[in-house]
Amino acid sequence: MARVCEICGKGPMFGNSIQHKHSGQWRYRAPKTKRQWSPNLQTVRAYVNGGKTVQRIRVCTRCLKAGKVLRAVG
Repeated sequence: MARVCEICGKGPMFGNSIQHKHSGQWRYRAPKTKRQWSPNLQTVRAYVNGGKTVQRIRVCTRCLKAGKVLRAVG
């Protein structure tokens, strides 16, 4: 699946982007628009299946920093 970390399953988050307007009529104050936050995914060559095969997987940088992925060098 696209835009999902293959280690921890982190995916996009949805919410509102709020433009703060502190004066005016109520319906014009702090309008909200929908937006999406995407995880910081990197494509990495890594060992899978217990270190038997090398595959390209999409991993978030949090998993990379934590050492949850054994990268294949070379």
